[in-house]
Amino acid sequence: MKKTLLMLCVATILSLASEKAFAQFEKGDKILNVGIGGGGYGFYGGGFAVGGSFEVGVHEFISVGAQADLNFYNYSYGFGYAKSNYISVPIAARGSYHYGKHFLTIDKLDLYAGPVLGFSIDGNEYYSGTSIVIGVQAGARYYFKPAMGAFAEFSGGSNVIPAKVGLSFKF
Repeated sequence: MKKTLLMLCVATILSLASEKAFAQFEKGDKILNVGIGGGGYGFYGGGFAVGGSFEVGVHEFISVGAQADLNFYNYSYGFGYAKSNYISVPIAARGSYHYGKHFLTIDKLDLYAGPVLGFSIDGNEYYSGTSIVIGVQAGARYYFKPAMGAFAEFSGGSNVIPAKVGLSFKF
Protein backbone atom coordinates (compact mmCIF):
# COMPACT_ATOMS: atom_id res chain seq x y z
CA MET A 1 0.00 0.00 0.00
CA LYS A 2 2.82 2.40 0.90
CA LYS A 3 4.58 1.73 -2.42
CA THR A 4 1.37 2.38 -4.35
CA LEU A 5 0.80 5.65 -2.48
CA LEU A 6 4.43 6.68 -3.06
CA MET A 7 4.14 5.89 -6.79
CA LEU A 8 0.92 7.90 -6.99
CA CYS A 9 2.59 10.90 -5.29
CA VAL A 10 5.61 10.70 -7.62
CA ALA A 11 3.34 10.47 -10.67
CA THR A 12 1.34 13.50 -9.48
CA ILE A 13 4.48 15.57 -8.91
CA LEU A 14 5.89 14.61 -12.31
CA SER A 15 2.64 15.49 -14.04
CA LEU A 16 2.54 18.90 -12.35
CA ALA A 17 6.12 19.58 -13.43
CA SER A 18 5.55 18.18 -16.90
CA GLU A 19 6.78 19.50 -20.20
CA LYS A 20 3.49 21.36 -20.64
CA ALA A 21 4.24 23.54 -17.61
CA PHE A 22 7.54 24.65 -19.13
CA ALA A 23 6.26 25.00 -22.71
CA GLN A 24 8.04 27.70 -24.70
CA PHE A 25 5.01 29.74 -25.70
CA GLU A 26 1.35 28.99 -26.26
CA LYS A 27 -1.77 30.83 -27.29
CA GLY A 28 -3.36 32.46 -24.23
CA ASP A 29 -0.11 32.90 -22.30
CA LYS A 30 0.18 36.20 -20.43
CA ILE A 31 3.79 37.28 -19.91
CA LEU A 32 5.07 40.11 -17.73
CA ASN A 33 8.71 41.21 -18.09
CA VAL A 34 10.27 43.48 -15.46
CA GLY A 35 13.87 44.57 -15.84
CA ILE A 36 16.68 47.05 -16.16
CA GLY A 37 18.46 48.29 -19.25
CA GLY A 38 21.25 50.43 -20.49
CA GLY A 39 23.64 51.13 -23.27
CA GLY A 40 22.57 54.66 -24.14
CA TYR A 41 19.59 55.96 -26.00
CA GLY A 42 20.01 56.12 -29.74
CA PHE A 43 23.25 58.00 -30.42
CA TYR A 44 23.33 59.59 -26.96
CA GLY A 45 25.69 58.77 -24.12
CA GLY A 46 25.43 56.11 -21.45
CA GLY A 47 22.10 55.53 -19.86
CA PHE A 48 20.17 53.49 -17.36
CA ALA A 49 16.57 52.35 -17.69
CA VAL A 50 13.97 50.48 -15.67
CA GLY A 51 10.76 49.21 -17.17
CA GLY A 52 8.51 46.41 -18.16
CA SER A 53 6.35 44.87 -20.81
CA PHE A 54 3.20 42.78 -20.89
CA GLU A 55 2.18 40.43 -23.72
CA VAL A 56 -0.75 38.15 -24.43
CA GLY A 57 -0.57 35.17 -26.78
CA VAL A 58 -3.14 35.61 -29.56
CA HIS A 59 -1.88 32.74 -31.72
CA GLU A 60 0.34 29.70 -31.32
CA PHE A 61 3.36 31.80 -32.38
CA ILE A 62 2.24 35.46 -31.94
CA SER A 63 1.81 37.73 -28.93
CA VAL A 64 0.82 41.40 -28.68
CA GLY A 65 1.19 43.82 -25.82
CA ALA A 66 2.70 47.03 -24.51
CA GLN A 67 5.90 48.25 -22.91
CA ALA A 68 6.98 51.26 -20.88
CA ASP A 69 10.40 52.33 -19.60
CA LEU A 70 11.87 55.12 -17.54
CA ASN A 71 15.24 56.05 -19.05
CA PHE A 72 17.96 58.33 -17.68
CA TYR A 73 20.85 59.27 -19.99
CA ASN A 74 23.48 61.94 -20.69
CA TYR A 75 23.99 63.96 -23.84
CA SER A 76 27.10 65.96 -24.68
CA TYR A 77 26.78 68.88 -27.07
CA GLY A 78 30.30 68.39 -28.48
CA PHE A 79 33.92 68.60 -27.43
CA GLY A 80 34.31 70.89 -24.45
CA TYR A 81 30.62 71.70 -24.26
CA ALA A 82 28.30 71.07 -21.35
CA LYS A 83 26.62 67.77 -20.76
CA SER A 84 22.92 67.54 -20.10
CA ASN A 85 20.96 64.90 -18.25
CA TYR A 86 17.84 63.68 -20.01
CA ILE A 87 14.86 61.67 -18.85
CA SER A 88 12.59 59.87 -21.29
CA VAL A 89 9.52 57.70 -20.90
CA PRO A 90 9.03 55.55 -24.01
CA ILE A 91 5.57 53.92 -24.17
CA ALA A 92 4.92 51.57 -27.04
CA ALA A 93 2.84 48.75 -28.46
CA ARG A 94 4.77 45.62 -29.36
CA GLY A 95 4.28 42.37 -31.14
CA SER A 96 6.38 39.24 -30.99
CA TYR A 97 6.78 36.18 -33.16
CA HIS A 98 7.90 33.24 -30.99
CA TYR A 99 10.04 31.23 -33.37
CA GLY A 100 11.98 29.00 -30.97
CA LYS A 101 9.66 26.02 -31.17
CA HIS A 102 10.29 25.72 -34.91
CA PHE A 103 13.78 24.34 -34.33
CA LEU A 104 14.54 24.09 -30.58
CA THR A 105 13.98 21.08 -28.39
CA ILE A 106 14.61 23.05 -25.17
CA ASP A 107 11.14 23.56 -23.71
CA LYS A 108 12.30 26.08 -21.12
CA LEU A 109 13.65 28.50 -23.76
CA ASP A 110 11.42 30.98 -25.63
CA LEU A 111 12.99 32.96 -28.50
CA TYR A 112 11.05 35.90 -29.93
CA ALA A 113 11.35 39.00 -32.13
CA GLY A 114 9.03 41.71 -33.43
CA PRO A 115 8.18 45.38 -34.01
CA VAL A 116 7.80 48.21 -31.47
CA LEU A 117 5.76 51.37 -32.18
CA GLY A 118 4.76 54.21 -29.86
CA PHE A 119 5.85 57.57 -28.49
CA SER A 120 8.29 58.92 -25.92
CA ILE A 121 7.97 61.81 -23.49
CA ASP A 122 11.44 63.42 -23.34
CA GLY A 123 12.98 66.25 -21.41
CA ASN A 124 15.75 67.91 -19.49
CA GLU A 125 16.27 71.34 -17.92
CA TYR A 126 16.14 73.05 -21.37
CA TYR A 127 13.67 70.99 -23.37
CA SER A 128 10.54 68.90 -23.08
CA GLY A 129 8.55 67.23 -25.80
CA THR A 130 7.55 63.99 -27.42
CA SER A 131 9.08 61.84 -30.11
CA ILE A 132 8.19 58.70 -32.03
CA VAL A 133 9.31 55.27 -30.87
CA ILE A 134 9.82 52.88 -33.79
CA GLY A 135 12.02 49.85 -33.83
CA VAL A 136 12.46 46.13 -33.51
CA GLN A 137 13.17 43.90 -30.52
CA ALA A 138 14.56 40.38 -30.18
CA GLY A 139 15.02 38.38 -27.05
CA ALA A 140 15.07 35.14 -25.16
CA ARG A 141 13.36 33.92 -22.03
CA TYR A 142 14.55 30.96 -20.00
CA TYR A 143 12.03 29.57 -17.52
CA PHE A 144 13.70 28.06 -14.47
CA LYS A 145 10.27 27.54 -12.86
CA PRO A 146 6.99 26.90 -14.72
CA ALA A 147 5.77 30.48 -14.25
CA MET A 148 9.04 32.38 -13.68
CA GLY A 149 12.18 32.92 -15.70
CA ALA A 150 14.84 35.36 -16.83
CA PHE A 151 14.95 37.34 -20.06
CA ALA A 152 17.47 39.25 -22.16
CA GLU A 153 16.24 41.56 -24.90
CA PHE A 154 17.98 43.68 -27.54
CA SER A 155 16.34 46.49 -29.51
CA GLY A 156 17.18 48.74 -32.41
CA GLY A 157 15.49 51.79 -33.88
CA SER A 158 14.60 55.29 -32.76
CA ASN A 159 14.00 56.01 -29.08
CA VAL A 160 14.28 52.38 -27.90
CA ILE A 161 16.42 51.03 -25.06
CA PRO A 162 19.22 48.96 -26.71
CA ALA A 163 19.50 46.20 -24.09
CA LYS A 164 17.38 44.95 -21.17
CA VAL A 165 17.60 42.04 -18.72
CA GLY A 166 15.28 40.96 -15.95
CA LEU A 167 12.60 38.54 -14.77
CA SER A 168 9.64 37.11 -16.70
CA PHE A 169 6.41 35.92 -15.15
CA LYS A 170 3.95 33.71 -17.05
CA PHE A 171 0.26 33.67 -16.08
